[in-house]
Amino acid sequence: MSASIPASHSDLLVGPYHAILTTVMPDGSPQSSVVWVDFDGEYVIISTTRERQKGRNMQANPQVALLVMDPQDQARWLALRGQVVEISEQDAEEKLDDLARRYTGKAHYYGDIFPVEQQEKESRVTVKIQPLEVEVGNRPEAITP
Repeated sequence: MSASIPASHSDLLVGPYHAILTTVMPDGSPQSSVVWVDFDGEYVIISTTRERQKGRNMQANPQVALLVMDPQDQARWLALRGQVVEISEQDAEEKLDDLARRYTGKAHYYGDIFPVEQQEKESRVTVKIQPLEVEVGNRPEAITP
């Protein structure tokens, strides 16, 4: 059963806040990476490649965890456990460029951030994660009954 992202914390998934994505290695141990994130109202979206460790891990085991902390208020955070429901190459480079603009102000990931030659060595994918369990943190004075 999927879980909803509270409106009070959805900005952490659409603002330029870095997240920590944890995937499961083949031996069962956790592997964490810093990622750029987006949210379409239902799924958390990240960009990676099939060749990177997190990409290989998610293809083999769809269980993931994600943590985003508000850099202006470290007591405000969003954590979720979820499941990868889609890994797609369709429009993956366009999504990556959208994220690059949001996070860096640069128009293109390949060419502006990473060398263009790297593009030929990678299979870029967009990953959709369905939140299954969601926790949020707030300062005690910010919590209302």
